[in-house]
Amino acid sequence: MKSIIVTIATAAATVLLAAPAASYAQSSHSTLTRAQVRQELFDLESVGYEPVAGNGDNYPGDIVAAQERLAAKRLAEHKSAEAAYGSNGAPGMDSGAPAAATAKP
Repeated sequence: MKSIIVTIATAAATVLLAAPAASYAQSSHSTLTRAQVRQELFDLESVGYEPVAGNGDNYPGDIVAAQERLAAKRLAEHKSAEAAYGSNGAPGMDSGAPAAATAKP
């Protein structure tokens, strides 16, 4: 009887300790849609990445280089978009000349 209680307690402890690890593993995945993944692949191909090249020796370097080129491209596009609206200008407080007091007779 005592061994059954120990076995049940051990099983319960194992389940309780494993539950946080299982929930963490599932929550750590991002929730990208298929359309978002396809768009990212299209964007990487636009800067020269070739996923069908099949060169496994250069895989990590190829994708990292393509991601860096894509980041540089997006930064350049962002800067050109900002320039299209003109400069932000310096903040100022130009309110004109102070009002002159007039005396009434």
